[in-house]
Amino acid sequence: MHQPVNRNAMLYIDRPPERHRLVQKLQSITELTAEERQALLDLPMTVRSYTRGEDIVRGGGIPSECCLILDGFACRYKLLPDGRRQIMAFHTPGDLPDLQSLHIQTLDHSVGAMMPTLAAFIPHASMRTLTARFPGLMHAFWRDTLIDAAVFREWLIGIGRRDAHERIAHLICEMLLRFRGVELAPDNTFRMPATQGDIADALGLSNVHVNRVLQDLRRDKLITWGNYTVSVLKWDELQKRALFDATYLHQVSRAAA
Repeated sequence: MHQPVNRNAMLYIDRPPERHRLVQKLQSITELTAEERQALLDLPMTVRSYTRGEDIVRGGGIPSECCLILDGFACRYKLLPDGRRQIMAFHTPGDLPDLQSLHIQTLDHSVGAMMPTLAAFIPHASMRTLTARFPGLMHAFWRDTLIDAAVFREWLIGIGRRDAHERIAHLICEMLLRFRGVELAPDNTFRMPATQGDIADALGLSNVHVNRVLQDLRRDKLITWGNYTVSVLKWDELQKRALFDATYLHQVSRAAA
């Protein structure tokens, strides 16, 4: 069974802007036919709202649905027995953070909202019917899963080998391109409601270290970051600071930032 239904759960008959997020995400990494795009838009979705800090998907659960982030921001995380947290991924609108639940019965991590977030739940049966009818979409979801693994590898390299400036600059570069992929980064600006503590938990740094690096990036006029809004001011210089190579995101097209 999935986790208890959020008290704010409701079924939306039609939410065109949000429903297009999945199409936008998959089109950023592969080509879709008109029929495939329509089939994605026609998927049954139960939409639930979450507040910051609330679990969208809970570790240890046995879900019967896949979760799709429609609006907001989320993180994938695990807690140690003493309460220490490791954030393993940030998730933007269009992401399916528990797509693996189609094939792995028990979840070994949680997905939590980092701001007021809308998440859609798509029955596994509907996903299986969809991919049986449209093999191209099965390959698109498989490609998305492989890219998710590539992102994990980059984060592992970051924690193991990049210094603090490179880690944080690299994260900002990655998030800009991911938000651009779903058309949510106008003028190289995007909403990232992560606190310094969240960034520390994701990148293996102390809060103090995160604060110092962000001050340096602001001082050098590479970024602005305030009220949970990030603007990249000097894309080329930020990439150099991060030693950033976007190949691992495998986006079909990336307009110059």
